[in-house]
Amino acid sequence: MAEIDVCPVEELPPGSVKIVIAGSLAVGVYNLGGEYYGLEDRCSHDDGPLCEGDFEAEDGIAICPRHGANIDIRTGRPLTLPATEPVDTFPVRVEDGVVKVTIA
Repeated sequence: MAEIDVCPVEELPPGSVKIVIAGSLAVGVYNLGGEYYGLEDRCSHDDGPLCEGDFEAEDGIAICPRHGANIDIRTGRPLTLPATEPVDTFPVRVEDGVVKVTIA
């Protein structure tokens, strides 16, 4: 398990996302109303990028930029087709003013 520094909290205001790279894994770290979530940047439908697309901060939904699948940012669960399988989520915390994500 590795913990990655994402950014200072000031650089990730509510309603924003920052993508971090850990080796071959990309993770979107979201601030949804002051709560932080880590979501794999990979749509389970076709393995394309997920977190680079639009998202609905109020509802916590990432929208795949390729085919429009909706994924729950909090759980990784697909909410609409064409995605049918969940994507990985990762714990996020703030320590000393720095947002950190734990990659397993």
